[in-house]
Amino acid sequence: MANVHPLQPGLVHGGRVRVLKPSSSSSTGPVVYWMFRDQRASDNWALLHAADLAARSSAPLAVVFNLFHRFLGAHSRQLGFMIRGLRLLSLRFQSLGIPFLLLRGDAVDTIPELLYRCGASYLVTDFSPLRQVRAWKDDICSRVCPGVAVHEVDAHNVVPLWVASQKLEYGARTIRGKIHKLLPEYLVGFPELPILENKGKAWDPPEIDWDELLADVLRRGEDVPEIRWCEPGEEGAMEVLKGSKDGFFTKRLKNYESDRNDPLKPKGLSGLSPYLHFGQISAQRCALDAQALRKSHPKSVDAFLEELIVRRELADNFCYYQPHYDSLQGAWEWARKTLMDHAGDKREHIYTKEQLEKAKTADPLWNAAQLEMVHHGKMHGFMRMYWAKKILEWTTGPEEALSVAIYLNDKYEIDGRDPNGYVGCMWSICGIHDQGWKERPVFGKIRYMNYAGCKRKFDVDGYISYINKLVFETKKRKSEAISSPVANHVQKVMKSRP
Repeated sequence: MANVHPLQPGLVHGGRVRVLKPSSSSSTGPVVYWMFRDQRASDNWALLHAADLAARSSAPLAVVFNLFHRFLGAHSRQLGFMIRGLRLLSLRFQSLGIPFLLLRGDAVDTIPELLYRCGASYLVTDFSPLRQVRAWKDDICSRVCPGVAVHEVDAHNVVPLWVASQKLEYGARTIRGKIHKLLPEYLVGFPELPILENKGKAWDPPEIDWDELLADVLRRGEDVPEIRWCEPGEEGAMEVLKGSKDGFFTKRLKNYESDRNDPLKPKGLSGLSPYLHFGQISAQRCALDAQALRKSHPKSVDAFLEELIVRRELADNFCYYQPHYDSLQGAWEWARKTLMDHAGDKREHIYTKEQLEKAKTADPLWNAAQLEMVHHGKMHGFMRMYWAKKILEWTTGPEEALSVAIYLNDKYEIDGRDPNGYVGCMWSICGIHDQGWKERPVFGKIRYMNYAGCKRKFDVDGYISYINKLVFETKKRKSEAISSPVANHVQKVMKSRP
């Protein structure tokens, strides 16, 4: 990453912003916000910082989103949700008088080219700990003109990653105190978006054919179809958070502490992870609103804030400070040693990736969890742990187990390709953010989970029946949609395209 330079005081807390590349001049050209991880207009520190820079220099502001070709193997499920959200977001920016541009291609080419064409003075980006995104930013910093300053804003975490800790943390217990100490400084309300006098006078963005774009994406990633149980966009996110019908805060928060680990009670979870992953809602907004309810439901609010802030930010910490966040190399030495010591242990079953993907194992509970992910797009959090640990037990070694788990998670989960997903797989298989346990075959000192343990915790047969019903209903809806006249027409049109 480029050297970090001091920042002048502004609307956004200086600790939340890093200068990746300073400007060699005092240009007053346009400000460009390259939106990537935080796809929203409300409660967005990166947008606020970009707007503040534009307002202070009376410069035009534009928001640009670069659409990659299936970033990290995304399919229709993830891309459809994202693009539908971006379509709504573009209308929101239109109402604010802020131009929204959609680029397609490699960001290391498209972003510098756009900055050069418009004579930009600033590029503002939001933050991601994933190594591909960080590499792009390094490359972009080396390609843009000397007069362009590049700022990075952590709009995803409540406490900015680089402020919370400057090192790889061992676990939640080592980072929790650091984050809690900084919450009074960073868990604050959001200011209003600055009034921009020179809104979009330098821009004439081309009209986006959203229907064509969506059809193209759905055609290319159609083997993992879209889901229908969550509506994309900021309004959809706020409805899940605190809607009058079935909002988490309005209807379900009181039982969160007791129900969140029961796979038979999916409504016990917040349902916010798709929106948090795509940045269609701010974790800080969720935390602020949760704090206001703490007197009524203290245990549930505390449990929710632990997951929302500490655990999510711990995942970002791991992916940022451990470049091998998705391989056995990223495990602690004790875990690598114990896994390799037991890599040659006899397994009761060995399944191929294809057998696992199709849920063709001898374990009906594991099969149900896999089918929940494939057809529903979201596996219950408790089942994710059991699911990944059984993959370790049923593959030829820890490297293959981790590779298969990440492949399946990223392919089918609506919130896949995320630090939380990588850390979840690494926790289950490689003991990340955990400790050593009693040594046993295959697992070594990695925490063990089995079918009998699940039966003690929840109604396993009830969960399997629930998933079978869910899969049946999902397949039925899909069949009805495919057989409709409108769907047949759309399918013919899509197949006729090159």
